[in-house]
Amino acid sequence: MAPRKRRTRATARPLSLALQGGGAHGAFTWGVLDALLEDGRFDPCGASGTSAGAMNAVVLAHGLLEGGRDGAREALSRFWSAVGGNASLLHVGAGASNGRPSPMASLMLQWSGFLAPAQFNPMGYDPLRDIVEAQVDFERLRAEPGFDLFIAATHANTGRLRLFRTAEISADAVLASACLPALYQAVEIDGEPYWDGAFAANPPVLPLLAECRVDDVLMVLLNPATHGATPRTASDIRDRSQVLAFNAAFLAEMRSLVRMREFMRRSIVPWLVKEHPVRRKRLHLIADDALMARLDNDSRSTTSLPFLETLRDHGRSCAQAWLAGDAISVGKRSTVDVAGFR
Repeated sequence: MAPRKRRTRATARPLSLALQGGGAHGAFTWGVLDALLEDGRFDPCGASGTSAGAMNAVVLAHGLLEGGRDGAREALSRFWSAVGGNASLLHVGAGASNGRPSPMASLMLQWSGFLAPAQFNPMGYDPLRDIVEAQVDFERLRAEPGFDLFIAATHANTGRLRLFRTAEISADAVLASACLPALYQAVEIDGEPYWDGAFAANPPVLPLLAECRVDDVLMVLLNPATHGATPRTASDIRDRSQVLAFNAAFLAEMRSLVRMREFMRRSIVPWLVKEHPVRRKRLHLIADDALMARLDNDSRSTTSLPFLETLRDHGRSCAQAWLAGDAISVGKRSTVDVAGFR
């Protein structure tokens, strides 16, 4: 077999990425990005992200600066390997395929439901801070703004979305985007408290459509579009409520996009809106609803390396299927109907 021709950045098609949050499930996105970078047909030029999606976005941007597509693949692998190697004793006995938490992790999750973060974690220790700060050169990201970043966090006192753009990106911004209020105290930035960005945008898509110079946006989603049977037990109801809350902002954003496009279509002066970026942009999607629906909600907290690698492999498979199918439409037409999310 002849070796595959290596594509240069000049011949690759530009693409921006909207990366949804979902805790440890973000390792699925790691696999998606790894396959896209390996394939080489696309040049990631920007990304929006929330929580784990924010971490994937900044690590991707850092890796591209350090060593192009190969550097980005290496950076993502180092980051998730570091996450999986942290507190490994906590995850002894965790399910490698289904993400079932270890007995110790399950006990800690139960405690977090009864204690405020100031009681459960009085020192405010967040192991992700050490990993993020060691893995990402934020100063360089801010100084070389060739990659458009949009990181979502939620103001803890107002519920408003705070978007951190490339020039504002820091470890604090990323940790604020991933700050689960049941486990961690709010992250303060410029004197303002922030929680997980999933409450306000998961992921933020409209900024990519309105501000990013790229016309094709690939959304990588971790929350299934539909769920199983109606929950009956108290724990199942609590879990479903959290999932719905973290998906509500995305669904609202999709409804807004549908309404905006419908308004433009009906405009009495169509020449004014014909080239509006929101109308011109094309949307694409990679997701595995069947996989995510099978996983227990608590598996979002299971950061054992075998489980993360299982999710990575699923993400790679989904991305390879997309590359063999819908990828040919990038630059031509959308391959996802956002009206289906209404």
